[in-house]
Amino acid sequence: MTGIAVSGTEGYADEAEALAEQYESISFAEVQRDVLHLIPREPCRVLEIGSGTGRDAAGFAALGHSVLAVEPTEALRTRAMALHPSPLIEWVDDSLPDLSTLVTRGETFDVAMLTAVWMHLDEAQRRRAMPNVASLVRPGGVMIMSLRHGPVPRGRRMFTVSAEETTALTEAEGMRLVSKLEKPDGALKRPGVSWVRLAFERERE
Repeated sequence: MTGIAVSGTEGYADEAEALAEQYESISFAEVQRDVLHLIPREPCRVLEIGSGTGRDAAGFAALGHSVLAVEPTEALRTRAMALHPSPLIEWVDDSLPDLSTLVTRGETFDVAMLTAVWMHLDEAQRRRAMPNVASLVRPGGVMIMSLRHGPVPRGRRMFTVSAEETTALTEAEGMRLVSKLEKPDGALKRPGVSWVRLAFERERE
């Protein structure tokens, strides 16, 4: 990737090859098993913000869902497209907090996924981002997020984000918390790293 990295993506382009190996070593089912019950069984429209190497986008596509995969780091997005070619996945170059391309398209989705993404935004960016993300979830749809806690890897930009702040921002956009789960780091078992999974639902009209 050339030029200045999108805020929050620092370090990812330089480590794209190693990250691809790391991400792809963990299965979609392992990462998402605790929230799959919140995903419609019938084919639906899924938005994945920060899709990385496409592992989860491919997992949703394998279940029959149509996926809009958003990844601002070109080196990762290119690898993802090569690793997981699928007619059910559309790849888009866009980024938080503004998601200007997505917002302009005017689409809404049944499911919005933000896995290991939100902690890359500082407080001001989170406040700016939430209305944009929430606007993309249709009535009755869900937004599922994971918050990382623990040591920050060298060269990365991450912040400690509480479930309470995230819930307050989301509720202000007309969504309600339906699930909260705290877990240690998964297959990677990084010392001191833990996760909080949050799921929100937009009220039906």
